[in-house]
Amino acid sequence: MTPEAYQRFVSARAKKSPIVRDTALAFVIGGGICVLGQLIQNGWIDAGLSRQDAGTATSCSLVALSALLTGLNLYNRLARYGGAGTLVPITGFANAVVSPAIDFKSEGFVTGMAARMFQVAGPVIVFGTLASVLYGVVLMLLG
Repeated sequence: MTPEAYQRFVSARAKKSPIVRDTALAFVIGGGICVLGQLIQNGWIDAGLSRQDAGTATSCSLVALSALLTGLNLYNRLARYGGAGTLVPITGFANAVVSPAIDFKSEGFVTGMAARMFQVAGPVIVFGTLASVLYGVVLMLLG
């Protein structure tokens, strides 16, 4: 069977993705996470924090909440419905760090959990840091 014939065979039998439904769910779930973040920030501001400190506290709160929900296997259930909507940067990043840690905890604290924790998030950290350094250099050169 030629590669073209195989592609036609697979395409004819592949289940069609409900893209409109998936996009709508991603929008609603991602938007809901963002609304939750805004509510948390408003709560920190009402508690007496400055806007900048409330932003920091909101980030920490969202990371902690995402890690907790991942540990309880609730974030993954939400991701089944919300798809890409759960990849809102800060909560998706926390989920990407905690999930491998949970998956590999049976291999030990150091060689399992600690070593594999940044398996997914490590490249994001490396390239994010590199991009920020390059951005800073460009800004410095442009004055």
